[in-house]
Amino acid sequence: MTQVSIDEHTVTDSEAGPYAITTGPDGALWFTLVHSGHIGRLIPGGEPTSHQLDPACGPTVIVHGPDDALWFTQYQAHRIGRITTGGVIDNFAIPTPGCGPFGIAAGPDGALWFTETTADRIGRITLDGRVTEFPLPVTGAFPSAITAGADGAMWFTLNQANAVGRIGMDGAVALHSLPTKDAAPVGITAGRDGALWFVEISAGQIGRITPDGQVIEFPLPDRAARPHAITVADDGTAWFTEWGGNRVGSITPDGTITVHDLPTPGSEPHGITLGPDGALWAALEIGALARIAAVGNTTWPTTPSHPPTSTTAARTAAGEEHP
Repeated sequence: MTQVSIDEHTVTDSEAGPYAITTGPDGALWFTLVHSGHIGRLIPGGEPTSHQLDPACGPTVIVHGPDDALWFTQYQAHRIGRITTGGVIDNFAIPTPGCGPFGIAAGPDGALWFTETTADRIGRITLDGRVTEFPLPVTGAFPSAITAGADGAMWFTLNQANAVGRIGMDGAVALHSLPTKDAAPVGITAGRDGALWFVEISAGQIGRITPDGQVIEFPLPDRAARPHAITVADDGTAWFTEWGGNRVGSITPDGTITVHDLPTPGSEPHGITLGPDGALWAALEIGALARIAAVGNTTWPTTPSHPPTSTTAARTAAGEEHP
């Protein structure tokens, strides 16, 4: 078992709410401050800075876009945001009012794809801000996180429909039900094995789904851990946050799970990403980022050659109850 060190780096006060995190094209970590309406930036080893948005917009998930800017959802303002590494901000309206955008990811087509939690739609936005929406064949599904798969499609979780969905670049949608009832999937990421890995926040499990829809579920040691977000390291190991367990954990492609306690009790871990320094970084809502690194290494070895109820994201973005 790999031994890890976990260090916390304060980036804001405890009220601002670090939520999602990604690595930008500039060698910095970029993160959302969901409660204060800021986008934060931290170069490992440096001092944090932030950029003010509309204070009530509820910035939620953030990703590195294909244009080397950062793109993010504004859950409360029902918009998509874009910020350059120099701090220039643009906002783009979504045609459907009150749609609650949450997850966002770069697609293989050079656009960004996002989920509309309260509208049962998947959205697509081009780099110049043109939005297309695709209705899902189900109502009340609460589509949540989204990621690009190795098969050239986008994959997303349906938190309230207990399913994982796939949408092709042509807008064709397929849904895959999960074996565990009321599992409430949230975070999802593409694995190095060609499959998708996701977390089941209500069931306390990690799931794996192949492009043809075959699902395997792996129970966590603590079924009440409420896993929230998931990402993949260079060696193919998936790392996830346990919001209810105050831990980060890892699962290897063969299903071996290891969990690690965070230093501060009640730190509320949400987003997690592979950082520019090769370590894993998690956003802690107490106002810090946690750096998780293998003991004795500054980077992880490379391979050879964000909801349990229909209001999960809404409550999180609103600063109320959490997943």
